[in-house]
Amino acid sequence: MELYVHIPFCVKKCNYCDFLSFAGYGCDADETHRSLSRAYTEVLCESLRKTEDKLSEKARQSAGPVIDTVFIGGGTPSSLDPDIMEPLLKSIRGILRLNPSEVSPEFTVECNPGTLTKEKLLLYRKYGINRLSIGLQAADNRLLKKLGRIHTFEEFQENFGIARKLGFNNINIDLISAVPGQTLGDWRDTLEKTAELKPEHISAYSLILEEGTPLYDMYMKDPGSLRLPDEDTERSMYHETERLLEGYGYKRYEISNYAQAGFECRHNTGYWTGEEYIGLGLGASSYLSEDSLEIFDIDPSLYIDKKETCRLQKMFRIKNTTDLSEYIQRGKDRDSSGHIIEEVLDDAAQISEFCILRLRLCRGFDREDFRKRFGTDVHGVFGEKLEKLKAAELLSEAKGRICLTPKGFDLANTVFCEFM
Repeated sequence: MELYVHIPFCVKKCNYCDFLSFAGYGCDADETHRSLSRAYTEVLCESLRKTEDKLSEKARQSAGPVIDTVFIGGGTPSSLDPDIMEPLLKSIRGILRLNPSEVSPEFTVECNPGTLTKEKLLLYRKYGINRLSIGLQAADNRLLKKLGRIHTFEEFQENFGIARKLGFNNINIDLISAVPGQTLGDWRDTLEKTAELKPEHISAYSLILEEGTPLYDMYMKDPGSLRLPDEDTERSMYHETERLLEGYGYKRYEISNYAQAGFECRHNTGYWTGEEYIGLGLGASSYLSEDSLEIFDIDPSLYIDKKETCRLQKMFRIKNTTDLSEYIQRGKDRDSSGHIIEEVLDDAAQISEFCILRLRLCRGFDREDFRKRFGTDVHGVFGEKLEKLKAAELLSEAKGRICLTPKGFDLANTVFCEFM
């Protein structure tokens, strides 16, 4: 099982960001913002304590780890000052202590350059954080300004160097391609400068204009003003990413993720392989089986039709309230009823999701794994569609393993739609 903790605070919202987050936080925040972030983390700590109590029984019943990975995301978790962050890290460490002593979880915190300090990094080390995910996005200060980032490439380099000196040996760097005004040469320069730093992991995403963001509004007002790369250039950037990073020793293991050997992100891989996860914090999502709903004091019988014939346990997708004031007030009232059942996944939904998420991975999925999990052969469910996708050279099948082809990666959404 995995744990995600959401910190919805940032110094400034980036021009492309539609994540659930709020600006005005960080070292220069006024007292109102500091009080709000402190109240929020206090509620989070209480949620973590309740979760620890629920998971302690699971720890007594199992010799394996209770929580395999932890990911603190946002927002910008590194915008929180140490005095506000430390109680949260103490609470997370309480849950991790439920694991057998020999089990070492992957513990990640998202960071943005411009908000990292030596003091914060030392605090992260103190509480067992062993993986940093740093949002660089571009190595060109001109492009960083267009994206609305608060840092320069030089500040990123300084932060990265401090982290290395303090012993962080598992670092991811996030990059964004297809930025307004970006050329293929600009993107190649960003990839090279990033790879030369030898981070263990690189995530390379293509910019998506999300409704409600400043970049989206600019595009709707005057599409030509953004100077977005055309489709051919964007596709060239995608192919150049794999070609160039492979030369630096990075292997693509998922559509947008590259790693040195042994440094694939265990937390995200858990999402793609259908692991259960607990999401704590504003708007955070959880994915739990019937047996695990007790973590949130939810009675599964309220959502299950006993007349249905299902081979598998139902899986539940649960989301927390997205209203910050409501979230904090519920926490003060010790009311955990802010959890909303978004979706109940029956056998068919789980089969569909299995195929879509596993195909994001370069290794795809094994027919025997599918059969063991669902009691049937994947060809018995999707045989006609699989043959059509193989004929179109979007999927390959060899030795019982089904994967996207290079062409399939280019048209991944088309492939995924066939399994919906």
